[in-house]
This record gives sequence, structure tokens and C-alpha cells, in this order.
Amino acid sequence: MKFNIRKLGNIRFVENFHIFFWLIKDISWALELKALGVSMVIPTVGVTFLMMYRTRKTPDFFVNLSVLFWISANSFWMCVEFFGHAEFKNYAVIPFSLGFIAFFVYLYKINKADTHIQ
Repeated sequence: MKFNIRKLGNIRFVENFHIFFWLIKDISWALELKALGVSMVIPTVGVTFLMMYRTRKTPDFFVNLSVLFWISANSFWMCVEFFGHAEFKNYAVIPFSLGFIAFFVYLYKINKADTHIQ
């Protein structure tokens, strides 16, 4: 199968590719492969920014913002464990909470859109 760069314009393809990076990051965390785990933060977050850009004019932007906060919290947690500062992992609750807020904004926006249609 040949890779087609035009597929990057397809948000579904980007979302699926994003999962690939995320899985590598989390498997690296589980196997304590520090260099690989930390290096996967950059493409995982980068693809999330791409997804946010592609959905910037839709309510899905807030789902992707929620994912960004989730990945940020998850990556922070991974790094503090990798580098011997597990006492700071509770601070991951801050971006996790921001992710909840972003998701609730999404729910509000789609509910608001549904009420305008009816």
C-alpha cells in the first residue's frame, strides 16, 4: 500500500494516525522505554494540533481541545514517573479537568446547534 500525502487532508485519516502515535507513546510508558515514550509526545501533540486546526470552525474543535488536554496530562504523568518525580503526578488533574471543561463546551455547542435546527 502506497502512502498518499493527500490523505492528510482527510480528518478521519489524521485521527486514526494520531492513535498510532498515542499507542506507541503509551506502550513505551508501560515498557519504560523513556527515550521513545518522550519522543512520541511531540508527534502525538503535533497531530492533535493538526486535528484542532482542521476542525477550528466546528464544535469538534472542542473535542480535539479536550484530547489535547488529555494527552498533555497523560504525557506529564508519564514524564514525572520516568524522571523520578512521581510526587508531582497529581498535577496532571489540572489538564485532565480542562479537558472535561472543553468537552462540556462541545456538548453545549452541539445542543445549542440542535435547538436552532428544530
